[in-house]
Amino acid sequence: MDQRISLITLGVEDLPRARAFYGRLGWRESSAGNGNIAFFQAGGMALALYPLQHWVKELGEHAAEARPGSAMLALNLPSREAVDAALTEAVAAGGRLLRPAAEQFWGGYSGLFADPDGHYWEIAWNPFFALDEAGNLTLPA
Repeated sequence: MDQRISLITLGVEDLPRARAFYGRLGWRESSAGNGNIAFFQAGGMALALYPLQHWVKELGEHAAEARPGSAMLALNLPSREAVDAALTEAVAAGGRLLRPAAEQFWGGYSGLFADPDGHYWEIAWNPFFALDEAGNLTLPA
């Protein structure tokens, strides 16, 4: 698996409040958000703010594990096949599969796993986020 983080998603209780906070810090929001999530470019990666109630739906049967202050790391990859391979590798290394990779409502393909300490990872192919040759993520302006 690539030794890289593409995205850090923070579970937030109040998206408008969180969005305003990062705006006051001088962070510029990307147009990639759809009103239910906010994205900010952070060097070669991105920060996402995602309402906790939506995050709970994504965790499915693991929803009881979600709480304010939760975070999810993500690795964006160039293809669906790369997503499948990375999830297989993570589970073989001792990770716990939370959600097998599948087509997502937002137009991409992703799955979730937890490392042995319970930290969440999303492995994703997102056709809307460009990756450069080094795998760095670039959000739309």
